[in-house]
Amino acid sequence: MNDAVLDVSGLFTEYATPKGEPVKAAQDVTFTVPEGRLFTLLGPSGCGKTTTLRSIAGLERPKAGEITVKDRVVFSSAKGIFIAPNRRGFGMVFQSYAIWPHMNVFQNAAFPLEVGNGRHSRAGIQDKVMKVLTAVQLDHLAQREATTLSGGQQQRLALARALVMEPALLLLDEPLSNLDAKLREKMRFELKRLQRELKITTVYVTHDQTEALALSHEIAVMNEGRIQQIGTPREIYERPASQFVADFVGNTNFIEGYVVSGFSRTVVRSELGDVTVQTDQDLRPDDRVAISVRPEDVDLSETRPAGDNVWEGRVEQKVFLGEAVDFQVTVGARTLLSRQHPTLRTKVGEAIFVQLDPEKCVVLKVS
Repeated sequence: MNDAVLDVSGLFTEYATPKGEPVKAAQDVTFTVPEGRLFTLLGPSGCGKTTTLRSIAGLERPKAGEITVKDRVVFSSAKGIFIAPNRRGFGMVFQSYAIWPHMNVFQNAAFPLEVGNGRHSRAGIQDKVMKVLTAVQLDHLAQREATTLSGGQQQRLALARALVMEPALLLLDEPLSNLDAKLREKMRFELKRLQRELKITTVYVTHDQTEALALSHEIAVMNEGRIQQIGTPREIYERPASQFVADFVGNTNFIEGYVVSGFSRTVVRSELGDVTVQTDQDLRPDDRVAISVRPEDVDLSETRPAGDNVWEGRVEQKVFLGEAVDFQVTVGARTLLSRQHPTLRTKVGEAIFVQLDPEKCVVLKVS
């Protein structure tokens, strides 16, 4: 039995610019979202993530593909099916919360029930609305005018209004982007708590990698209309499938070179010298590669450590971040970024040893 709530298959969406030039917004986009999971579409502006979400919502009509929600086909180019957005029954929250200014908090949350097709009694509406307002911690503000709410409260009210219909699917398009940094961080925890508690199947769109890593069960990284990689936050961060994914999700050091010997412990000749890496990729001598190493995996020490991949360098710059210190270390002509605990106090200009763990070196083929 298929436990997928959402199934998107072979989605192609294109639209024309004002000059009539075609923009390939989504190209063969395929993924499934199991019940109760939060799935994130992550990528830079113009990568096709919002177009994909709008296609699921029914706000865009794709050129090809199929979208199924709980075994109900809501779009199919082959079968000529296109269900109107208001008949799909999804909950949606966008960047602009679209709070009704002339209604109080309770009335805003109740609005979808009052205008929807379902027949709800006054007592039924009262019960459903107070339940979702309690879930988003706004029950004590039910009679407050909506315009007097803070940004974070408005965001939670928009969520409550989307949840009150008990949708099969919740679609969120950059819902935290209007909030300041501290509130955005707080709301990430709130969103994660709500989604996990209510077990609501969610598709989330963001360009913020930290947000995607913090919230998601699974992430699809998109670029130029195509999905580059799908995986858990840890897989995406620790085992990126391409230079684009490694570069877009977090900071990394790229060390370019070519393979001099293959098998499980591969040696790559690079600008640092020979780098030993562990990889299960099928690499052959002379293959051009880039090694991706995260700053926290560039180990620094004031005495020479034992093992592979050790070089002597010099501290070029330091940035104190409170819980960590970012070091820029030059090895020969190359500068590497390393993130260390503040107990390492090597001064700028002093010598330091750099070591790369072969298991933390991700080898990416350069096309």
